Amino acid sequence: MTDQEATTYERTALPLPHGQTKVLLHSCCAPCSGEVMEAMQASGIDYTIFFYNPNIHPRKEYELRKKENIRFADQLRIPFVDADYDPDAWFARAKGMEHEPERGRRCTMCFDMRFARTALYAHEHGFAVFTSSLGISRQKNMQQINESGHRTAAPYPGLTYWDFNWRKGGGSARMVEISKRENFYRQEYCGCIYSLRDTNAQRLAAGREAIRLGVQYYGQTDGTTPKSETCQLS
Repeated sequence: MTDQEATTYERTALPLPHGQTKVLLHSCCAPCSGEVMEAMQASGIDYTIFFYNPNIHPRKEYELRKKENIRFADQLRIPFVDADYDPDAWFARAKGMEHEPERGRRCTMCFDMRFARTALYAHEHGFAVFTSSLGISRQKNMQQINESGHRTAAPYPGLTYWDFNWRKGGGSARMVEISKRENFYRQEYCGCIYSLRDTNAQRLAAGREAIRLGVQYYGQTDGTTPKSETCQLS
């Protein structure tokens, strides 16, 4: 893909908060961040990707999602910060919330953990603004995400969480279009072990097979799939 192809959509210029010119983008995956990246690129925003997602389980899935994000970042020549993968710290924080529903307390904890690390990096590396691709997904509670962003930015004077609605103006539709164009890996659950467990339970109850990692890619038409493994939890 060329830079010209990345800017063929009609877009409104995005003004950053407080007249800033650069932003740290917390990215959860390539499908969600693709539209956010191209939108900022089209507005001439200087941005860096920060990938910190210790919630993703298992490690194979984590590496699949990170690899796709790095591939697209390299394609657009965008700096990519690969933060630590520390699932043990995530599990320690999730203790006692194993059976919370999606969008519940566990998700708030997860957003807070990831955004706190993003805010710290922004503060230490001269970014006055950070944002996230998480809110573009209609599966997520945008208010829950934005509250976490503002909460984690608050300890640092001069740091702002940019709560732009990436869904509006056709953003959600472009997210899917870009994912198909780039043949991004298509994850089938939110990311954590409990989301995988609950999604598999729903699939099995509906007579479907358990999730197979590394199989689904946007834009597949020939029916072929890469090598995969069934991921089923008790």
